[in-house]
Amino acid sequence: MASLYFTYSAMNAGKSTALLQVAHNYEERDQRVLLMTPAIDKRAGYGRIASRLGFGREALAFTPTTDLAALVEARHQRDPLDCVLIDEAQFLTEAQVWQLTDVVDRLEVPVMCYGIRSDAFGNAFPGSAVLLAVADKLVEMKTICFCGRKATMNLRVDEHGEALREGEQIAIGGNERYLSCCRKHWKERLGR
Repeated sequence: MASLYFTYSAMNAGKSTALLQVAHNYEERDQRVLLMTPAIDKRAGYGRIASRLGFGREALAFTPTTDLAALVEARHQRDPLDCVLIDEAQFLTEAQVWQLTDVVDRLEVPVMCYGIRSDAFGNAFPGSAVLLAVADKLVEMKTICFCGRKATMNLRVDEHGEALREGEQIAIGGNERYLSCCRKHWKERLGR
């Protein structure tokens, strides 16, 4: 029976690496996967999923208006899919998460989403909030704060390493822009 999975963590835990490994495992067994990534994230290039370890793959880019159920169904009818893998799932819209439940429930194709739960200011991303509510299986990947405790928060910093206390919810970036840290140190850096 197909399931909707949400694998989440703070930044820099290896989610994209894990997604690429899952794709490899399926394909090694001659199964077909569809890799998808939000068009807004062009750090590795448009329509590309990349790991900080240096490897990556082409993926289908989607926008907030893309009907994921219709897209996956069309692909599945042409060439049956064994799994759908979605990187940066926090950028899914609420409607898109529900569309992915249709992929699982109607097409019986497993969907594995990878993303972060909250933004740099401690607010849930809409896509992550719905995934946490409706996913069949939740998996937390762990990474650590500089103090050695489990990192659960994402701290946005400026070019001098100073914490930013406000800004847009979405600001694409990597290690140069974000630090993964425990809640205690996140609150300290934000002066909360």
